[in-house]
Amino acid sequence: MYKLLKREGYAKRGEFHTVHGVIQTPVFMNVGTVAAIKGAVSTQDLQEIKTQVQLSNTYHLHVRPGDELIKEMGGIHKFMVWNKPILTDSGGFQVFSLAKLRKIKEEGVYFNSHIDGRKIFMSPEKSMQIQSNLASTIAMAFDECPSSVAERSYVEQSVARTTRWLKRCKTELTRLNQLKDTINPQQMLFGINQGAIFADIRVEHAKQIAELDLDGYAIGGLAVGESHEEMYHILDVTVPHLPLEKPTYLMGVGTPANILEGVERGVDFFDCVYPSRNGRHGHLYTNQGKINLFNQKYERDVKPIEENCQCPACQHYSRAYIRHLLKAKEMLGMRLCVLHNLYFYNTMMEEIRDALDKGIFKSYKEEKLYSMKQIK
Repeated sequence: MYKLLKREGYAKRGEFHTVHGVIQTPVFMNVGTVAAIKGAVSTQDLQEIKTQVQLSNTYHLHVRPGDELIKEMGGIHKFMVWNKPILTDSGGFQVFSLAKLRKIKEEGVYFNSHIDGRKIFMSPEKSMQIQSNLASTIAMAFDECPSSVAERSYVEQSVARTTRWLKRCKTELTRLNQLKDTINPQQMLFGINQGAIFADIRVEHAKQIAELDLDGYAIGGLAVGESHEEMYHILDVTVPHLPLEKPTYLMGVGTPANILEGVERGVDFFDCVYPSRNGRHGHLYTNQGKINLFNQKYERDVKPIEENCQCPACQHYSRAYIRHLLKAKEMLGMRLCVLHNLYFYNTMMEEIRDALDKGIFKSYKEEKLYSMKQIK
Protein backbone atom coordinates (compact mmCIF):
# COMPACT_ATOMS: atom_id res chain seq x y z
CA MET A 1 0.00 0.00 0.00
CA TYR A 2 1.30 3.42 -1.00
CA LYS A 3 0.68 6.43 1.21
CA LEU A 4 1.25 9.85 -0.34
CA LEU A 5 2.53 12.07 2.48
CA LYS A 6 3.29 15.32 0.69
CA ARG A 7 3.66 16.95 -2.73
CA GLU A 8 5.77 19.82 -4.01
CA GLY A 9 4.74 20.52 -7.57
CA TYR A 10 4.74 17.08 -9.18
CA ALA A 11 7.36 15.75 -6.72
CA LYS A 12 5.97 13.14 -4.31
CA ARG A 13 6.99 12.17 -0.79
CA GLY A 14 5.51 8.86 0.26
CA GLU A 15 5.66 5.57 2.11
CA PHE A 16 5.22 2.18 0.49
CA HIS A 17 4.07 -0.52 2.91
CA THR A 18 5.14 -4.07 2.03
CA VAL A 19 5.29 -7.47 3.71
CA HIS A 20 9.04 -6.92 4.17
CA GLY A 21 8.84 -3.44 5.66
CA VAL A 22 8.04 0.17 4.83
CA ILE A 23 9.92 1.90 2.02
CA GLN A 24 10.35 5.66 2.39
CA THR A 25 10.11 7.30 -1.04
CA PRO A 26 11.66 8.68 -3.19
CA VAL A 27 14.09 5.75 -2.99
CA PHE A 28 17.11 4.40 -4.86
CA MET A 29 17.25 0.61 -5.20
CA ASN A 30 20.74 -0.87 -4.98
CA VAL A 31 21.28 -3.24 -7.93
CA GLY A 32 22.26 -6.79 -6.98
CA THR A 33 21.55 -8.50 -10.31
CA VAL A 34 22.49 -12.05 -9.23
CA ALA A 35 21.49 -11.55 -5.56
CA ALA A 36 24.73 -9.70 -4.80
CA ILE A 37 26.07 -6.19 -5.33
CA LYS A 38 29.15 -6.38 -7.57
CA GLY A 39 32.27 -5.35 -5.66
CA ALA A 40 32.22 -7.76 -2.68
CA VAL A 41 29.46 -5.85 -0.87
CA SER A 42 27.55 -7.97 1.66
CA THR A 43 23.98 -7.56 2.85
CA GLN A 44 25.42 -6.50 6.21
CA ASP A 45 27.21 -3.69 4.35
CA LEU A 46 23.92 -2.72 2.69
CA GLN A 47 22.34 -2.25 6.12
CA GLU A 48 25.24 -0.01 7.17
CA ILE A 49 25.02 2.23 4.10
CA LYS A 50 21.28 2.90 4.55
CA THR A 51 19.91 0.66 1.78
CA GLN A 52 16.11 0.31 1.81
CA VAL A 53 15.51 -1.90 -1.22
CA GLN A 54 17.66 -4.38 -3.11
CA LEU A 55 16.97 -5.23 -6.76
CA SER A 56 17.70 -8.61 -8.36
CA ASN A 57 17.06 -10.02 -11.82
CA THR A 58 14.66 -12.80 -12.77
CA TYR A 59 16.45 -13.89 -15.94
CA HIS A 60 19.93 -14.07 -14.39
CA LEU A 61 18.74 -16.00 -11.31
CA HIS A 62 16.67 -18.36 -13.47
CA VAL A 63 19.79 -19.19 -15.50
CA ARG A 64 22.05 -19.44 -12.45
CA PRO A 65 21.64 -20.87 -9.79
CA GLY A 66 18.01 -21.55 -10.79
CA ASP A 67 14.81 -20.18 -9.27
CA GLU A 68 13.69 -23.63 -8.09
CA LEU A 69 16.89 -23.99 -6.07
CA ILE A 70 16.27 -20.57 -4.50
CA LYS A 71 12.71 -21.61 -3.64
CA GLU A 72 14.13 -24.77 -2.03
CA MET A 73 16.45 -22.52 0.03
CA GLY A 74 13.45 -20.56 1.36
CA GLY A 75 13.30 -17.72 -1.17
CA ILE A 76 15.68 -14.94 -2.13
CA HIS A 77 15.51 -13.15 1.24
CA LYS A 78 16.77 -16.19 3.14
CA PHE A 79 19.17 -17.13 0.34
CA MET A 80 21.04 -13.80 0.42
CA VAL A 81 20.33 -12.99 4.10
CA TRP A 82 18.40 -9.75 3.54
CA ASN A 83 15.30 -8.91 5.58
CA LYS A 84 14.15 -5.76 3.76
CA PRO A 85 12.22 -5.40 0.49
CA ILE A 86 13.52 -6.88 -2.77
CA LEU A 87 12.24 -6.02 -6.24
CA THR A 88 12.85 -8.50 -9.04
CA ASP A 89 13.08 -7.26 -12.61
CA SER A 90 11.07 -9.53 -14.91
CA GLY A 91 13.88 -10.45 -17.28
CA GLY A 92 12.24 -8.66 -20.20
CA PHE A 93 15.05 -6.16 -20.71
CA GLN A 94 17.72 -8.89 -20.54
CA VAL A 95 15.88 -11.06 -23.07
CA PHE A 96 15.83 -8.18 -25.52
CA SER A 97 19.34 -6.86 -24.82
CA LEU A 98 21.42 -10.03 -24.25
CA ALA A 99 19.82 -12.52 -26.61
CA LYS A 100 21.35 -12.33 -30.10
CA LEU A 101 18.91 -14.88 -31.49
CA ARG A 102 15.31 -14.62 -30.35
CA LYS A 103 11.82 -15.20 -31.66
CA ILE A 104 9.02 -13.05 -30.29
CA LYS A 105 5.61 -14.68 -30.45
CA GLU A 106 2.31 -13.96 -28.76
CA GLU A 107 2.88 -16.78 -26.25
CA GLY A 108 6.32 -15.44 -25.27
CA VAL A 109 9.95 -15.28 -26.38
CA TYR A 110 12.24 -18.12 -27.46
CA PHE A 111 15.95 -17.38 -27.11
CA ASN A 112 19.34 -18.80 -26.14
CA SER A 113 21.03 -18.37 -22.76
CA HIS A 114 23.94 -15.90 -22.88
CA ILE A 115 25.88 -18.25 -20.56
CA ASP A 116 25.70 -21.69 -22.12
CA GLY A 117 23.56 -21.22 -25.22
CA ARG A 118 20.76 -23.50 -24.07
CA LYS A 119 17.27 -22.78 -25.38
CA ILE A 120 15.00 -20.85 -23.01
CA PHE A 121 11.34 -19.87 -23.29
CA MET A 122 10.15 -16.84 -21.34
CA SER A 123 6.51 -15.81 -21.19
CA PRO A 124 4.39 -13.65 -18.86
CA GLU A 125 3.36 -16.79 -16.97
CA LYS A 126 6.91 -18.16 -16.82
CA SER A 127 8.30 -14.85 -15.54
CA MET A 128 5.65 -14.75 -12.79
CA GLN A 129 6.37 -18.37 -11.85
CA ILE A 130 10.11 -17.66 -11.56
CA GLN A 131 9.49 -14.51 -9.51
CA SER A 132 7.06 -16.38 -7.26
CA ASN A 133 9.77 -19.01 -6.67
CA LEU A 134 12.21 -16.22 -5.82
CA ALA A 135 9.53 -14.82 -3.44
CA SER A 136 10.58 -11.19 -3.93
CA THR A 137 8.55 -8.37 -2.40
CA ILE A 138 7.73 -6.80 -5.76
CA ALA A 139 7.51 -8.64 -9.08
CA MET A 140 7.83 -6.75 -12.37
CA ALA A 141 5.58 -7.58 -15.30
CA PHE A 142 7.14 -9.25 -18.34
CA ASP A 143 7.29 -6.75 -21.20
CA GLU A 144 9.00 -6.08 -24.47
CA CYS A 145 11.49 -3.22 -24.39
CA PRO A 146 11.59 -1.80 -27.94
CA SER A 147 14.60 0.19 -29.12
CA SER A 148 14.39 3.96 -28.70
CA VAL A 149 15.01 4.24 -32.47
CA ALA A 150 12.42 1.62 -33.50
CA GLU A 151 9.86 2.51 -36.17
CA ARG A 152 6.54 3.86 -34.92
CA SER A 153 4.55 0.96 -36.40
CA TYR A 154 6.74 -1.57 -34.59
CA VAL A 155 6.49 0.32 -31.27
CA GLU A 156 2.68 0.38 -31.54
CA GLN A 157 2.53 -3.41 -32.05
CA SER A 158 5.08 -3.99 -29.28
CA VAL A 159 3.21 -1.84 -26.74
CA ALA A 160 -0.10 -3.56 -27.53
CA ARG A 161 1.57 -6.92 -26.90
CA THR A 162 3.10 -5.63 -23.65
CA THR A 163 -0.42 -4.67 -22.49
CA ARG A 164 -1.75 -8.14 -23.30
CA TRP A 165 1.22 -9.70 -21.52
CA LEU A 166 0.63 -7.47 -18.48
CA LYS A 167 -2.93 -8.78 -18.12
CA ARG A 168 -1.60 -12.33 -18.29
CA CYS A 169 1.01 -11.49 -15.62
CA LYS A 170 -1.69 -10.17 -13.31
CA THR A 171 -3.86 -13.27 -13.77
CA GLU A 172 -0.95 -15.65 -13.21
CA LEU A 173 0.45 -13.86 -10.13
CA THR A 174 -3.03 -13.82 -8.56
CA ARG A 175 -3.18 -17.60 -9.10
CA LEU A 176 0.34 -18.17 -7.72
CA ASN A 177 -0.31 -16.06 -4.61
CA GLN A 178 -3.18 -18.41 -3.72
CA LEU A 179 -1.13 -21.63 -3.86
CA LYS A 180 -0.36 -23.35 -0.55
CA ASP A 181 3.38 -23.69 -1.18
CA THR A 182 3.92 -20.06 -2.25
CA ILE A 183 6.60 -18.51 -0.02
CA ASN A 184 5.34 -14.92 -0.37
CA PRO A 185 1.57 -14.92 -0.99
CA GLN A 186 1.60 -11.11 -0.69
CA GLN A 187 3.92 -10.58 -3.65
CA MET A 188 3.11 -7.31 -5.44
CA LEU A 189 3.03 -6.58 -9.16
CA PHE A 190 4.26 -3.46 -10.99
CA GLY A 191 3.27 -2.90 -14.62
CA ILE A 192 5.60 -1.24 -17.14
CA ASN A 193 4.83 1.67 -19.46
CA GLN A 194 6.54 1.48 -22.87
CA GLY A 195 6.42 3.47 -26.09
CA ALA A 196 10.00 4.44 -26.95
CA ILE A 197 10.14 8.24 -27.46
CA PHE A 198 6.64 8.56 -28.96
CA ALA A 199 4.82 10.76 -26.43
CA ASP A 200 1.30 9.93 -27.63
CA ILE A 201 1.94 6.15 -27.48
CA ARG A 202 3.37 6.55 -23.97
CA VAL A 203 0.35 8.54 -22.77
CA GLU A 204 -2.19 6.13 -24.25
CA HIS A 205 -0.36 3.15 -22.76
CA ALA A 206 -0.18 4.84 -19.34
CA LYS A 207 -3.96 5.37 -19.43
CA GLN A 208 -4.57 1.72 -20.37
CA ILE A 209 -2.39 0.14 -17.68
CA ALA A 210 -3.60 2.60 -15.01
CA GLU A 211 -7.03 0.94 -15.29
CA LEU A 212 -5.60 -2.42 -14.14
CA ASP A 213 -5.22 -1.26 -10.51
CA LEU A 214 -1.73 -2.66 -10.00
CA ASP A 215 0.48 -2.15 -6.92
CA GLY A 216 2.77 0.21 -8.81
CA TYR A 217 3.75 1.47 -12.26
CA ALA A 218 7.13 1.65 -13.94
CA ILE A 219 8.36 3.61 -16.93
CA GLY A 220 10.67 1.38 -18.95
CA GLY A 221 12.63 1.73 -22.15
CA LEU A 222 14.38 4.98 -21.23
CA ALA A 223 18.11 5.63 -20.69
CA VAL A 224 18.72 3.30 -23.65
CA GLY A 225 20.19 5.79 -26.11
CA GLU A 226 17.83 8.75 -26.20
CA SER A 227 18.97 12.19 -24.96
CA HIS A 228 18.31 13.38 -21.41
CA GLU A 229 15.99 16.03 -22.85
CA GLU A 230 13.94 13.36 -24.63
CA MET A 231 13.77 11.29 -21.44
CA TYR A 232 12.59 14.27 -19.37
CA HIS A 233 9.98 15.14 -21.99
CA ILE A 234 8.58 11.58 -21.88
CA LEU A 235 8.38 11.81 -18.08
CA ASP A 236 6.67 15.22 -18.31
CA VAL A 237 3.90 13.88 -20.53
CA THR A 238 3.57 10.34 -19.15
CA VAL A 239 3.76 10.50 -15.34
CA PRO A 240 0.60 12.67 -14.96
CA HIS A 241 -1.40 9.81 -16.52
CA LEU A 242 -0.19 7.20 -14.02
CA PRO A 243 -2.09 6.84 -10.71
CA LEU A 244 -1.00 9.45 -8.17
CA GLU A 245 -1.84 7.11 -5.28
CA LYS A 246 0.54 4.38 -6.55
CA PRO A 247 4.36 4.46 -6.70
CA THR A 248 6.02 5.37 -10.01
CA TYR A 249 9.32 3.68 -10.88
CA LEU A 250 11.76 4.95 -13.52
CA MET A 251 13.72 1.87 -14.56
CA GLY A 252 17.50 1.91 -14.97
CA VAL A 253 17.98 5.62 -14.26
CA GLY A 254 20.46 7.07 -13.50
CA THR A 255 22.93 9.78 -12.63
CA PRO A 256 22.37 11.99 -9.55
CA ALA A 257 21.12 14.72 -11.91
CA ASN A 258 18.72 12.27 -13.62
CA ILE A 259 17.32 11.30 -10.21
CA LEU A 260 16.78 14.90 -9.12
CA GLU A 261 15.00 15.66 -12.41
CA GLY A 262 12.95 12.46 -12.07
CA VAL A 263 11.84 13.28 -8.53
CA GLU A 264 10.73 16.74 -9.69
CA ARG A 265 8.55 15.00 -12.30
CA GLY A 266 6.85 12.66 -9.81
CA VAL A 267 9.04 9.54 -9.76
CA ASP A 268 9.24 7.49 -6.51
CA PHE A 269 11.60 4.58 -7.34
CA PHE A 270 14.95 4.53 -9.15
CA ASP A 271 17.62 1.94 -9.84
CA CYS A 272 20.87 2.06 -11.78
CA VAL A 273 24.19 0.22 -12.03
CA TYR A 274 26.13 3.51 -12.23
CA PRO A 275 27.21 3.81 -8.58
CA SER A 276 28.54 0.25 -8.37
CA ARG A 277 29.92 0.06 -11.92
CA ASN A 278 31.61 3.46 -11.75
CA GLY A 279 32.94 2.66 -8.28
CA ARG A 280 34.65 -0.48 -9.54
CA HIS A 281 36.52 1.71 -12.02
CA GLY A 282 37.55 4.33 -9.47
CA HIS A 283 34.96 6.92 -10.51
CA LEU A 284 33.46 8.36 -7.34
CA TYR A 285 30.51 10.64 -6.64
CA THR A 286 30.95 13.57 -4.25
CA ASN A 287 28.90 16.67 -3.46
CA GLN A 288 31.38 18.67 -5.53
CA GLY A 289 31.21 16.40 -8.57
CA LYS A 290 32.68 13.13 -9.84
CA ILE A 291 36.35 12.31 -9.26
CA ASN A 292 38.57 9.68 -10.89
CA LEU A 293 40.92 8.12 -8.34
CA PHE A 294 43.22 6.87 -11.09
CA ASN A 295 44.28 10.49 -11.69
CA GLN A 296 47.92 11.09 -10.65
CA LYS A 297 46.96 14.02 -8.42
CA TYR A 298 45.48 11.63 -5.83
CA GLU A 299 48.69 9.57 -5.49
CA ARG A 300 49.72 11.33 -2.24
CA ASP A 301 46.31 12.67 -1.21
CA VAL A 302 45.74 11.93 2.49
CA LYS A 303 42.13 13.18 2.45
CA PRO A 304 39.16 10.78 2.38
CA ILE A 305 37.17 10.46 -0.86
CA GLU A 306 34.90 13.19 0.54
CA GLU A 307 35.31 15.27 3.69
CA ASN A 308 32.54 14.70 6.28
CA CYS A 309 31.24 11.58 4.51
CA GLN A 310 30.26 8.87 7.00
CA CYS A 311 30.62 5.89 4.65
CA PRO A 312 32.92 2.99 5.67
CA ALA A 313 35.56 4.06 3.13
CA CYS A 314 35.73 7.74 4.10
CA GLN A 315 35.71 7.02 7.83
CA HIS A 316 39.01 5.13 7.66
CA TYR A 317 40.94 5.39 4.38
CA SER A 318 42.71 8.00 2.27
CA ARG A 319 42.37 8.65 -1.45
CA ALA A 320 46.04 7.69 -1.80
CA TYR A 321 45.52 4.27 -0.21
CA ILE A 322 42.34 3.46 -2.14
CA ARG A 323 44.06 4.58 -5.36
CA HIS A 324 46.96 2.24 -4.59
CA LEU A 325 44.51 -0.67 -4.08
CA LEU A 326 42.82 0.04 -7.40
CA LYS A 327 46.15 0.28 -9.24
CA ALA A 328 47.26 -2.99 -7.63
CA LYS A 329 43.92 -4.57 -8.64
CA GLU A 330 43.13 -5.44 -5.03
CA MET A 331 39.42 -6.26 -4.51
CA LEU A 332 39.35 -4.06 -1.38
CA GLY A 333 39.82 -0.97 -3.54
CA MET A 334 36.72 -1.74 -5.63
CA ARG A 335 34.77 -2.67 -2.52
CA LEU A 336 35.51 0.63 -0.76
CA CYS A 337 34.64 2.66 -3.87
CA VAL A 338 31.33 0.84 -4.38
CA LEU A 339 30.43 1.32 -0.71
CA HIS A 340 31.13 5.04 -0.98
CA ASN A 341 29.07 5.50 -4.15
CA LEU A 342 26.07 3.57 -2.83
CA TYR A 343 26.25 5.49 0.44
CA PHE A 344 26.34 8.75 -1.56
CA TYR A 345 23.21 7.75 -3.51
CA ASN A 346 21.31 6.55 -0.42
CA THR A 347 22.26 9.71 1.48
CA MET A 348 21.16 11.90 -1.43
CA MET A 349 17.76 10.16 -1.40
CA GLU A 350 17.55 10.84 2.35
CA GLU A 351 18.29 14.52 1.66
CA ILE A 352 15.64 14.59 -1.09
CA ARG A 353 13.01 13.16 1.29
CA ASP A 354 14.02 15.66 3.96
CA ALA A 355 13.77 18.56 1.49
CA LEU A 356 10.30 17.39 0.41
CA ASP A 357 9.23 17.10 4.06
CA LYS A 358 10.33 20.73 4.56
CA GLY A 359 8.85 21.98 1.27
CA ILE A 360 12.25 23.14 -0.04
CA PHE A 361 12.95 20.53 -2.73
CA LYS A 362 13.21 23.02 -5.61
CA SER A 363 15.95 25.06 -3.91
CA TYR A 364 17.68 21.87 -2.68
CA LYS A 365 17.73 20.50 -6.23
CA GLU A 366 19.23 23.70 -7.67
CA GLU A 367 21.93 23.86 -4.97
CA LYS A 368 22.78 20.15 -5.37
CA LEU A 369 23.09 20.38 -9.15
CA TYR A 370 25.27 23.51 -8.85
CA SER A 371 27.58 22.00 -6.20
CA MET A 372 28.05 18.76 -8.14
CA LYS A 373 29.45 20.69 -11.11
CA GLN A 374 32.31 22.22 -9.15
CA ILE A 375 35.01 19.64 -9.89
CA LYS A 376 36.52 20.18 -13.32
